[in-house]
Amino acid sequence: MIRPSMIRGLALGVVLAWGWKRAGIAIAAGALSALAMAPFNAWPVLALTFPVLVWLIDGAAAGRRRGIPAAALTGFCFGMGYFVPGLYWIGNAFLVDAQTFAWLMPFAVLGLPAYLALFPALGFAVARLIWTRDSTRILALAVCLTASEWLRGHALTGFPWNAFGYALSQPLALAQSTSLIGLWGMTFLTVAIFASPAVLIDGKTWRARLRVPAAAAALLVLMGVFGAIRLGLNPTAFVPDFRLRIMQPNLQQDVKFNYGAKAEVMRRYLALSDRAAGPKATGVRDTNVLIWPESAFPFFLTREADAMGQIADLLSPGTVLITGSVRAPDGPRNTPITRAYNSIYVIDHDGTVLSVYDKLHLVPFGEFLPFQNLLERIGLEQLTRVQGGFIAGTVRHNLDVPHAPRVLPLICYEAIFPSDGVPHEERPGWIVNLTNDGWFGISTGPHQHLQQAQWRAIEQGLPLVRSANTGISAVIDPVGRITSQLSLGAEGVLDSALPLALQPTVYARLGDIPAAILLVLALSTVVRRRVAQKLP
Repeated sequence: MIRPSMIRGLALGVVLAWGWKRAGIAIAAGALSALAMAPFNAWPVLALTFPVLVWLIDGAAAGRRRGIPAAALTGFCFGMGYFVPGLYWIGNAFLVDAQTFAWLMPFAVLGLPAYLALFPALGFAVARLIWTRDSTRILALAVCLTASEWLRGHALTGFPWNAFGYALSQPLALAQSTSLIGLWGMTFLTVAIFASPAVLIDGKTWRARLRVPAAAAALLVLMGVFGAIRLGLNPTAFVPDFRLRIMQPNLQQDVKFNYGAKAEVMRRYLALSDRAAGPKATGVRDTNVLIWPESAFPFFLTREADAMGQIADLLSPGTVLITGSVRAPDGPRNTPITRAYNSIYVIDHDGTVLSVYDKLHLVPFGEFLPFQNLLERIGLEQLTRVQGGFIAGTVRHNLDVPHAPRVLPLICYEAIFPSDGVPHEERPGWIVNLTNDGWFGISTGPHQHLQQAQWRAIEQGLPLVRSANTGISAVIDPVGRITSQLSLGAEGVLDSALPLALQPTVYARLGDIPAAILLVLALSTVVRRRVAQKLP
């Protein structure tokens, strides 16, 4: 049985820890916290690790300058512990062309987490600056970590991968609150709820100490009840007489970017796309929309007449293809191509290109280099090895698909950004996310990517259809249910109906305003309490 004295003893050991011991505790807390993310979804571990963060900041007061540098260093150590195991899979991308990029792998596996760890370091430092002596310090930590996570999601094009709010993804009922307050509101609640056991060492009576953790537990239950009701009120419904087919080729990366494999790639795509996937299926003829993944071809699709002709032969009247492809800039036919777009095409059954979307949110070091010209001069290049880097698109827009609701295209990691959402001018009927997770091998990365795409469906109340080269391809309904999927590393086709969209959610209407209100109210509570305590 856990006694109050045991908790106090543990907390005191953390508060008084210093030097390497303190750093080790912070790193261990970060590493354990990474288990809250997909595919483990072990979010109860945060009820152990987040209180440790509170006690570490409590103990930082013994340092110089009001403990702010000590708190920042603690936050950095926590961030390294969290991001290195959470993002280790990035190293796989540097082994695709190992002869060129393998030497950079250690820099990526440790360098990116070191950069990302600066954000919790900032969050911890500011939290220490406004720290209080009672339970409102939980709100101080939640506000500051949420703000630093928001900054991580926006600074230098942003990388909000594995934001703390994603911990509440399973069971699915808990994730439904994102339809109200979005990812940043969920991040605030996640930190506040799971840091609350830290106050078990406060107060004079056990009953007084239990009030805040009990309130946090009640809030978690309330979120679950809300989610269960929302799921119950919104069973999956489908667009009538409309069929999708998702093709997952499971191509290796060295084939995907080898022009000499053109014939092999097309043969595989065509045969797989027309495969009979069930006793009643007759291939692509049953399909209204066939979907191929991101950057599907090792060539410029629309400049290869034979490939376009093969696609036209594959598609029957009433069937269109949505596919990823690199796209050459518009210009005279014989102009040398030095740069390209990462694009999505909608192609009709006769080979006509109906609409095009160019990726807006490019991947740093994958699709472009910061200070591109300078770094290329010293011999560096991005993983895709496109001279000069990819060209970013100019506007996010829906795509017209014959006999189907308009679709919002998201390419690869555009799906991890809540702010890269639905254009306000016209709400689409569904989201299509084409990606190539083959860069990351059989690892936790594709599972995390799928989870984050799932949240975009819940936030917007829109179904999301995902086609991934190596997996995980899936059809997700507007409350986040995965109605069908192909597993990671599998080759195959996925036939499905298209789920119907819901009415716009609160988040779809108001964006991050509800989350901002939560943070302002919490911050004002902390500041008032700090002033009342007459702290410097």
